[in-house]
Amino acid sequence: MDPSISSLELVERVCAGERRAIARMLSRAEVGGPETREALDLLYRRAGRAHVVGITGVPGSGKSTLVAKLVAAGLKSGRKIGIIAVDPSSPFSGGSILGDRIRMGEVSGHPSVFVRSMATRGALGGLARGTLEAVDILDAAGYDLIIIETVGVGQDEVDVVRAAHTTVVVSAPGLGDDIQAIKAGILEIADVHVVSKGDKPESDKTVSDLKSMLGLGLPKTGLRRGVPVLKICSPREEGIAELLDVIDAHRQHLVASGEYEERRQSIRERRMLKAAEQVLHDEFERHREGRMAELLAELANATISPQTAARRLLARISMEVKP
Repeated sequence: MDPSISSLELVERVCAGERRAIARMLSRAEVGGPETREALDLLYRRAGRAHVVGITGVPGSGKSTLVAKLVAAGLKSGRKIGIIAVDPSSPFSGGSILGDRIRMGEVSGHPSVFVRSMATRGALGGLARGTLEAVDILDAAGYDLIIIETVGVGQDEVDVVRAAHTTVVVSAPGLGDDIQAIKAGILEIADVHVVSKGDKPESDKTVSDLKSMLGLGLPKTGLRRGVPVLKICSPREEGIAELLDVIDAHRQHLVASGEYEERRQSIRERRMLKAAEQVLHDEFERHREGRMAELLAELANATISPQTAARRLLARISMEVKP
């Protein structure tokens, strides 16, 4: 495809499901830049039909293998499935290491599947910059199930819960303390819990421990009663069909209860705030050699405080940023 084609010219091709146009638009969304903004705005308006499922968990829990098997099961029901696999960044090129693409080889070539690996490039939260714009692109292109597989996360790095309608947390037996992930705060975000590597003898104990913690329903933990806990063995495809059924049932529950629109509104709010942060960051960089340098000089002389300097910089930016 001619690289001189503008992003706006790609919009209709993306919506028609043209794979090369989708790939080009995803690349431009990941890089960012003013040339893509209007096109991404148009694609956002055409999105909103897909069910977005986040797959997260600690490193080594078998997320990529699970996703590959889950997609294979979904294809049997005639779905078009998009996968956004967030990989760690290469320390040399800054790009995605592509480990997920390798493990998804059995489904990545299917005409009803689109796999995109995205590098974190230092972004926190388990997602990459441009992940949600990538969701819009695949959604507008007609993919009705979009899976976001995060890089292995822990602590509070769980942005996927604010990006997906259904969040699946994957745990694995034999990774140390069976409830370590609960201590790290990651399990409480789950709509579905999955214990992978179910062929290991200790997997039953991990399932039991999770159910016990969920059964406590302690308000301080944020854990919810009634969250399914499934044991799977991805290489043997055991439990995969059940997981897909549970994900579908969760969407039906969200729609019936009215919570689906609440989650979509939460995602919109989060996206607006993240966009505002990015706009401010870009403006700070633009002012680095000008107004920021002046304020730094005043800070060095202790004629103003950091708080005052920050407010003056923001005031200057607010006068220049267009709505």
